[in-house]
Amino acid sequence: MKKTLARWAVDIWYKDPFIGTWLMPLGFLFSDFVKFRKFLYRIGVLKKHTMPVPVIVVGNITVGGTGKTPLLIFLAQLLKDAGYRPGIISRGYGGQAESWPQWVDVNSMAANVGDEALLIAKQTGCPMAIGPLRVEDAKLLLKQSDCNVILSDDGLQHYALNRDIEIAVIDGERRFGNGYCLPAGPLRETIDRLQSVDFIIVNGEKSEPNELSMQITGVIAINLATGEQKSLQEFKATGCHALAGIGNPDRFFKLLESAGLSCETHSFPDHYKFQRSDIEFGDDEQVLMTEKDAVKCIVFAGNQHWYIPVKAVPEQDFSEQLLKLLREKNNG
Repeated sequence: MKKTLARWAVDIWYKDPFIGTWLMPLGFLFSDFVKFRKFLYRIGVLKKHTMPVPVIVVGNITVGGTGKTPLLIFLAQLLKDAGYRPGIISRGYGGQAESWPQWVDVNSMAANVGDEALLIAKQTGCPMAIGPLRVEDAKLLLKQSDCNVILSDDGLQHYALNRDIEIAVIDGERRFGNGYCLPAGPLRETIDRLQSVDFIIVNGEKSEPNELSMQITGVIAINLATGEQKSLQEFKATGCHALAGIGNPDRFFKLLESAGLSCETHSFPDHYKFQRSDIEFGDDEQVLMTEKDAVKCIVFAGNQHWYIPVKAVPEQDFSEQLLKLLREKNNG
């Protein structure tokens, strides 16, 4: 049922020009509510909290995947290389922990903390706290670590937490869909919100002068059961299955296609809770999946299951500009 509803929503937002128009009045109501809530923070009716260390928010203004998780992982390494001690906060979407906030490390269970949080913790090695309230996450992070800069995953709309730098990530192919706010379209905030962020990163090819481009690359596959590594090129000779439970599964499928693979594709909703039957297709062909999906499938995966680790590669100017701005914020 969830799978069907997710596809229906995507079709309305990105393909069907008519139903979205009918829902447009609801989109206006949502937009007005978001603006009013932001106004209450601005005049002090709703309280903002400032942390004693710089906060960098990585988010988007649309529902669904844009590539912010690979970018967040890139930023964590960039900051480490520059001498910072980054810590990370996130919602922990899909996590079923009994209390919040939660501490996340490489030994956490995806069922408790969510797939993205576990993936980020494993990839970065950074201290990490998650929960629905970003302020409480940040307080726990500062209490239990010596981080001197906070990366907030998907916190662009969490105005209770003051931020020093805002980064908005855009899907270069789907952009803003029909341009309407929820539920008529995919927007969490109106497009003019981008005028106030510090960086606009486009996953794909940029189309505006104030945007910076980013590419997502992946060239190897890692076996979930054995840890064996193979080049993607080694999968070209045979057919295979490709599955993805991410915000934009087609982007993963196109990555495999660009590597010359011919796969039967299987799309699932973002943060889908996989079962063994979801990743078995009754044949001997190899099964390729995203690393985000792999953290949930590893407990029942077999020798035919592989994941593709990817990394974000922003254009060079971005790293230099970000570090310069962070230094200015620290000195200010």
